[in-house]
Amino acid sequence: MANKKFYMTTAIAYTSGKPHIGNTYEIVLSDFIARFKRMQGYDVRFQTGTDEHGEKIELKAKDKGITPKAFVDEVAGGIKSIWDLMNTSYDYFIRTTDSYHEKQVQKLFKKFYEQGDIYKGSYKGWYCTPCESFWTESQLVDGKCPDCGREVKLAEEEAYFFKMSQYSDALIKYYEEHPDFITPVSRRNEMMNNFLKPGLHDLCVSRTSFKWGIPVDFDPGHVVYVWLDALTNYITGVGYDADGNSSDECKKWWPADVHIIGKDIVRFHTIYWPIFLMAMGEELPKKIFAHPWLLQDGDKMSKSRGNVMYADDLVKFYGVDAVRYFLLSQMPFDNDGVISWDIITDSVNSDLANIYGNLVSRTVAMSQKYFGGVLENKGVEEEVDADLKAVVTGAYAKVAEKVEQYKVADAMQEIMHVFRRANKYIDETMPWALAKDESKADRLKTVLYNLAETIVIGTTLMENAMPELCKEVYAQFGTTARKVEDLGTFGLLPDGTKVVVSDKKLFQRLDAKEINQKVEEMYAARKAPQKEAKAEVKATEEEKKETITIDKFAAVELKVGKVIACEKLQKSNKLLKSTVEIGDETRTILSGIAKYYTPEEMVGKLVVVVTNLAPAKLCGTVSEGMLLCASDPNGNVVLLTPEQVVQSGSKIS
Repeated sequence: MANKKFYMTTAIAYTSGKPHIGNTYEIVLSDFIARFKRMQGYDVRFQTGTDEHGEKIELKAKDKGITPKAFVDEVAGGIKSIWDLMNTSYDYFIRTTDSYHEKQVQKLFKKFYEQGDIYKGSYKGWYCTPCESFWTESQLVDGKCPDCGREVKLAEEEAYFFKMSQYSDALIKYYEEHPDFITPVSRRNEMMNNFLKPGLHDLCVSRTSFKWGIPVDFDPGHVVYVWLDALTNYITGVGYDADGNSSDECKKWWPADVHIIGKDIVRFHTIYWPIFLMAMGEELPKKIFAHPWLLQDGDKMSKSRGNVMYADDLVKFYGVDAVRYFLLSQMPFDNDGVISWDIITDSVNSDLANIYGNLVSRTVAMSQKYFGGVLENKGVEEEVDADLKAVVTGAYAKVAEKVEQYKVADAMQEIMHVFRRANKYIDETMPWALAKDESKADRLKTVLYNLAETIVIGTTLMENAMPELCKEVYAQFGTTARKVEDLGTFGLLPDGTKVVVSDKKLFQRLDAKEINQKVEEMYAARKAPQKEAKAEVKATEEEKKETITIDKFAAVELKVGKVIACEKLQKSNKLLKSTVEIGDETRTILSGIAKYYTPEEMVGKLVVVVTNLAPAKLCGTVSEGMLLCASDPNGNVVLLTPEQVVQSGSKIS
């Protein structure tokens, strides 16, 4: 087993800002798997890193008045410090600004071009800057980005494209021959039904509208676009060379055993990346595990709300290992998990303080009280002992099976079952009652020995989740982690082992009310300077507000119109499609007011129309003007209408 390799990666974190706890979940999950595989004797390579190119970063750096490289250096350093804070045991941290990676991406781009996989063309479509993605008209949702819901802009530029379609049949065949390639299976079905079967579009792989990217060395002005740059980190990080001179490390580690990613980037990792690898002539990764999201109080985390949870904040309240435990134990395999301060506090109190911590403290305390801390197995067995031993010695196989399936939360429950069973064993054997009868001394010694042995085996399994606290448990029981091959054997603690009382409890029970008060104070302190800064910006903007001349105002043509028909636009929940009579002509005008007016209310209304606005196509329908509305600070929207009835087509001046 010692020579069996296991190469695993996380998705690389985008350096647009500080990662929240949902982002941090992935590195902690991956770290648990890496530690477990090492415990099993695998030669593990665990790679993570940062994705550092793109328009969004270029714009953020410009806003800060620094270079993009200085910006990503700062953010990448912050990400790495959080990964280190969470005690993650990665072997290599790659950055896409590393010179070796950049050089290989350039060589690979040229190789694809010379093979005929890449061709030059132009792209016209709706572009979302935050997602750095192009979308077709039909892919938009309510005229906005289908991924993030933000505004998109129409963009056209010269670009290189990768011929995805010519590899789609080969990828479908690979899916069919490797049914376990993507897990959970629901993600695989989504890729097949939504993307592969309908047919793949060619992929834009270069940009000319910004500069912060890896230059296409044979065509100045182009930079390599996001996914061809980012995805290749998994293989450049182990020494891949596009010219065929890959390192021995690459030959050892590739293909990867698993890429661990979030469900939002499944398409890029299970369609684009395998196709790139096919074009490279390289083997595909053995598995891609797409984990669900961690939702804050039921919603996807958003920094705009001002209450995003960060790992370093949680650590201040709960400690590193308690946060690790929560993340690993509470995230389902397929469905999204939920996080809140109350849920974490409940988890620490119920699982760690009441079950695990209480078991350890009771066992140590009774061993000290009755036998001066000396453990001894007298072999005085009763029927109840057999069930305890069966649970304990069978735990490793059950945990290993769950980890192999990437069902880590289920694995954590199997570990906790060991400790729950031990607490039940205390209730069944009642050591305090045995202590009152001198003739039961050997039975009492056996019970306490069995508890200590259970704790050591369970803690060996738990160490992959809580490495530092488990070391404290070993210290209390005068031992170290059990070897994996011995986890199925009960009774290996030597007679005479001395247990010691710790100066502090492993897990203190937490006061939820006190935690919540401190959290509110933390958020309030964080928001105060933000409010002040916004107020200053607003005041400055008002001072700088540009005035316009009468000529500019006169250029806007306003007329009174009458709505003669109205209906909801089928492709949108927000838009109403109004037919508006303006004098002798009628126009179709789309307005985002479906929340405030029904189509029936609109018919017959006199409205103010901007008539010389350029037509715009929204959700497949051309809008030929704009209806003016007013909105108050509470978000209420009302249409502007003439004070008295006037003829449609009347000019407003």
